[in-house]
Amino acid sequence: MSSSLKDVAARAGVSARTVSNVVSGSARVAAETRRRVQEAIDELGYRPNLAARSLRAGRTGIIGLAIPELHSPYFAELAGLIVEEAGKRSWTVIIDQTRGDAEAERRLLTGSGGRVMDGLIISPWALTAQELASAARALPIVLLGERSPQGFADRVAVDNVSAADEATTHLLTLGRRRIAAIGLQPHLHNGTSDLRAEGYRRALRRAGISPRPEWERTVDTLHREDGALALAELLDGGGEIPDAVFAFSDELALGVMHMAHQRDVRLPEELAVVGFDDIEDGEYGHPTLTTVSPDKRQIAQLALQCLADRVYSPDNDVPPSDLTAPHRLVVRASTTQRPESSGLRHGVGPAA
Repeated sequence: MSSSLKDVAARAGVSARTVSNVVSGSARVAAETRRRVQEAIDELGYRPNLAARSLRAGRTGIIGLAIPELHSPYFAELAGLIVEEAGKRSWTVIIDQTRGDAEAERRLLTGSGGRVMDGLIISPWALTAQELASAARALPIVLLGERSPQGFADRVAVDNVSAADEATTHLLTLGRRRIAAIGLQPHLHNGTSDLRAEGYRRALRRAGISPRPEWERTVDTLHREDGALALAELLDGGGEIPDAVFAFSDELALGVMHMAHQRDVRLPEELAVVGFDDIEDGEYGHPTLTTVSPDKRQIAQLALQCLADRVYSPDNDVPPSDLTAPHRLVVRASTTQRPESSGLRHGVGPAA
């Protein structure tokens, strides 16, 4: 005989309402209580019919996920985690690709999709804060990244300034002083590259080094080819050559490493490289890639909890959350300490 919600409540020593909140994610529950309820669910094999419950409440059980690029390893990995975590709530996720196009983002927020979705998680690149704020009044949305909808929607991000500072400081502690930054994108509204550039410059200034504009490279996209092209321009510029690169994405960093191999620049002896995102490809680079690793699973969990709070309690007066997921620096072979005896083979003397 199948177990009921009341059976789970009795086993966990909580009320039926608490079990319902845990199952649906409709309210915040203390971690220890949530653990006891989940254990009881697993032990009893309880399987709630959330689909029927959602229909009775006028909800579809469908949420949207809008990301700029489906082929981006970072967004692909994050999307997989969001789908996995949403499945625990019996939610179906419809994924769409915007390519950072304002009209595509606007269509998702204001078009027919909004009438079948209970809510939307979106990483917006092109829309203004005013447009996002207006959309959030009509549809529960959670933003991923730096865009602020002026207090009308929840947002989950990482501390890009701190993360970039840590990445650059890591290079400085290895004795690198000519550190280039690849990945500025002034044409986007999301502000992520601006914050990473801010952290990079902050670390340099703290070390007594003035940022050099010619070593801050703008890119059209965060793809491998853009990283390769940026390093080629730095090597062919006729001036001093960097002894390290902080790339604003792992894809850029992998492109940098590819071009370094083509130009016989030794990694990491002549050029140390740090990326950002901790995509799986970085573990298989040659050498393996040092990177800033955002906690992608927690980003997924926080975004879904925020969305659940809005979907299940649409009339609550709780101010939107502005949440920061943790990150860590994963040190691999692309930034191992340069031997003191090594010299640069491109006509550049030892680091000052």
